[in-house]
Amino acid sequence: MAFEIPKQPYSGVIGETVIGTGDGAVKIGGEESYPFYLFEGKMPNVPKIAMEVWDYDPSKEWPAPVVEALKDVLSSPEGWAKKCVDDYGADVIVLQLKSIDPNGMNRSADDAAGIAKKLAAAVNVPIVFWGTANNQKDEEVLKKISEICDGKNVSLAPIEEGNHKGVGASALGYGHTIVSSSPIDVNLAKQLNILLGNLGVKSNKIIIDPTTGGLGYGMEYSYSVMERIRMAALTQEDDKLQIPMINNIGNEIWKCKEAGLSINEAPTLGDPEKRPILMEVTAAVCYLLAGSDIVILRHPESVRIIRSFINLMTNGGSASGIAEISKLMATQEIDLGSLSPKMNLTIEEEKTEKKEKPAKKEAKPKETKVVEKPAAKKAEPALRKEEKKEEDKVNIEAEAKLKAEAEARAKAEAEEASKKKEAEVKAKAEEDAKARAEAEAKAKADKEAKEKADAAKAREEAKTKEKEDLLALRYKRAQEREKHEAEMKASEGSVKTKTPSLDQMDIVERLTKNLDKIHKRI
Repeated sequence: MAFEIPKQPYSGVIGETVIGTGDGAVKIGGEESYPFYLFEGKMPNVPKIAMEVWDYDPSKEWPAPVVEALKDVLSSPEGWAKKCVDDYGADVIVLQLKSIDPNGMNRSADDAAGIAKKLAAAVNVPIVFWGTANNQKDEEVLKKISEICDGKNVSLAPIEEGNHKGVGASALGYGHTIVSSSPIDVNLAKQLNILLGNLGVKSNKIIIDPTTGGLGYGMEYSYSVMERIRMAALTQEDDKLQIPMINNIGNEIWKCKEAGLSINEAPTLGDPEKRPILMEVTAAVCYLLAGSDIVILRHPESVRIIRSFINLMTNGGSASGIAEISKLMATQEIDLGSLSPKMNLTIEEEKTEKKEKPAKKEAKPKETKVVEKPAAKKAEPALRKEEKKEEDKVNIEAEAKLKAEAEARAKAEAEEASKKKEAEVKAKAEEDAKARAEAEAKAKADKEAKEKADAAKAREEAKTKEKEDLLALRYKRAQEREKHEAEMKASEGSVKTKTPSLDQMDIVERLTKNLDKIHKRI
């Protein structure tokens, strides 16, 4: 009989989200199974690779290996973005708005919007504008960028609970996508998506940012949360989590201490040029296996290796043909032998402490006693008396021995009977426990089957009711539309004068005001 791979049935599907417009638009999501489980379900849109661009020259802050790879474009965000797309094949560009940080350069929203406009004109791929997680400043800047990039379907990040209302309204007004960011927690991620849904943002306009941690404990936490998000989406049909995910990997990996240590500072950590690239690749592979749909990388070699990994996971093949990391810096050799401790091959002689023996005591001469032999006539009765005593002693010992043996036999028989009785009681108890366990297992299975059947029935009834409510709502809307059209037709020919308001609001302010009224949050 041929071996068949056991398959896990999935009742949910990850929704699809489109970012960008025109020929450069990218579609993500749509998975019907766990990441790369192509034997269980379809993966219509393979994960995409994004490369980051900073809004100022970071060459003084970055480790030497990545500066060496991008040194000719670091001073020009638009030239940097074009190189990432044309030379390295980036699917998405992420503009890291580092200069707007109030604790740093604190550039204005107008400055950021100017860079965003140039970048949007320079490349034809989707763009993600990533703020600094300062809610107030991010809201100000992202609303301005949203207006400048009207109709380009850019992605605004990171949107948190503190600024979801203002940025969400702006994204609705200008047709952009939102990256909802929550601090490594499934429930908080779901809650933020619910809040965005209450504003009117559709699920196909949201990407989840579960918060990305670097290698170590941070990545383990993020990985676990992403796994739980995917499990809830695919096996529990949680529509608030059936949304693609994005991971800002390069920003986390390259800022850690180990990525910038030189060969002299950390000689045992290997080549300082290959080390951070391998760290970035390792993290990207882990997050892809956890369900990431977009991984944001920094180094071109990381991009090349991860693209090969995605192709091998989706199309199959051998990794033996993938080229090694291409070095741009001189190789630095280190003599690890000189750093290792010197071996001590000498064997120390065992030292034994000599114990002084105590001096022998002079033996005292034994005193010899002269025993006078009794006369022969007196010795005979004494001998018979001793023989009688010996016979009595032997008889007493024999009787005691027989008595002890009898007591031992009785005790052994009593212990054997007690053990036999205990074994019977234990066997009976085990049989009773087994029967009880089987009965409980059967009752539990029956209960679970009943609950499952009831749940399926309830879902079916809910779907039927939802369909009926939808039909009723459509019928009601049709009647209202007919009534409105009749009223409009009746009012044709009449002139209605309107006086413009003194204070005119733009589209974002009007949309925010309407949302406040709808949700009673004035």
